[in-house]
Amino acid sequence: MEIKEHIITNPEKLLENLNELHPSDIAHSLKKIEKESSEDFFFILKQIPEDILGEVILELPDYLREDSYDELSSEKLTEIVYELESDDATDIIQELEEHNEEKAKEVFNGLEEEDKQQIEWLSRYEEDEAGSYMQTELFSANLNETIKESLDRLTLGKEEEELINIHQVYIVDNHKKLIASILLEDLILIDFKKTYQEVLDSHDENRFKANIVHDKEHIDDVAKKFEKYDLNAVAVVGFQDMLMGRITSDDILDVIEENATEQMYQLAGVDDDFEHDDNLYVTAKKRGYWLFLNLGTAILASLVIGIFEETLQAYVALAILMPIVASMGGNAGTQTLAVMVRQLALGDIDFDNSKDAIKKEVFISLVNGFVFAVIIGGIAWFWFNTAMLGVVIAISMIINLFSAGFFGASIPLILKKFDIDPAIGSTVLLTTVTDIVGFFSFLMLAKIILL
Repeated sequence: MEIKEHIITNPEKLLENLNELHPSDIAHSLKKIEKESSEDFFFILKQIPEDILGEVILELPDYLREDSYDELSSEKLTEIVYELESDDATDIIQELEEHNEEKAKEVFNGLEEEDKQQIEWLSRYEEDEAGSYMQTELFSANLNETIKESLDRLTLGKEEEELINIHQVYIVDNHKKLIASILLEDLILIDFKKTYQEVLDSHDENRFKANIVHDKEHIDDVAKKFEKYDLNAVAVVGFQDMLMGRITSDDILDVIEENATEQMYQLAGVDDDFEHDDNLYVTAKKRGYWLFLNLGTAILASLVIGIFEETLQAYVALAILMPIVASMGGNAGTQTLAVMVRQLALGDIDFDNSKDAIKKEVFISLVNGFVFAVIIGGIAWFWFNTAMLGVVIAISMIINLFSAGFFGASIPLILKKFDIDPAIGSTVLLTTVTDIVGFFSFLMLAKIILL
């Protein structure tokens, strides 16, 4: 079946089709409606059934979620949280606490005792730990239980909508220690009268080995395992491999998207946390910090140019060609930087193979340097009818593209070595290097060769 996105911007039509749309499509439709009318947004929000309203709210942007928390009553929010899986319920409670602590307490106190315990348990984890992303709803079975008995429980759980998105059964002993995991597609081929102990005894010990992560493991490391092994779910274990919950692929996709977005913003010197802030002054102030730093580096480059004031006055053509060298170096460096930062994040590059990565980027930069040196050298010669001017800019182009490749590859590695996120500050540092090297090499060569 082809999956199509259904975005409805007409409020009346959206209300008519609520039961036919995916929560994500409802959220995207609401986002567009809110731009036209906040009244229509809140009216529709209150008409959405509780069993999907929580999922819809979680798909909304941060600022609309906060508005939704303000508009909906504590009783309504309690019903929403009750319908959600444990990890999503915890997310909403934690967001509410940051936004309106009193309302969060009211919602939490309205929940059943079992739900309270699950939320309190999951709230203990740091936001970058695997435990904070896990859900406690899963399908598990005891070693001594028969397959039929466990499947009867699964059927009941599905009928009561307590279990969704189930792909496997996690097998545990009497102490809740995770022993194995069997996919449902394999389970249906086994004699239902057998116990799980009998099934495991009749197969190789690695046949039903469970994919696990530990509750304190960093979520980025968990995401890498999902990508590497094409997983749809992993078991989360705690002390002595006790089964605590599971993490599903939908949560990991969110992590991967958030990390990619964060890297993109950081490379541009922008803070993701402030970009959706309604207070434009706060956003402008945050961006201003990076712009101020960039201003300082630009002044450094200008000081380098100032050293060659007499050279520029004697040869005006240098001022016309000078931005070309710096621009080419900056663009080449940015290409290298983007590749290195991304590969470091994915774990494709580490300190063991960093030399090979630097050599590769330097080689590519040199190849491009020689190619574009010939091109711009010829253009400069033809433009100003001075052969040696073409030689000057050609040599400078090679030098600057070499530095762009070398420093574009080295800066992220150096930052990583000092436990600094390579995406933070790399662009400013690299631009400073390519500008200074580009201007200095070009003007110094011009001073030596042309004057």
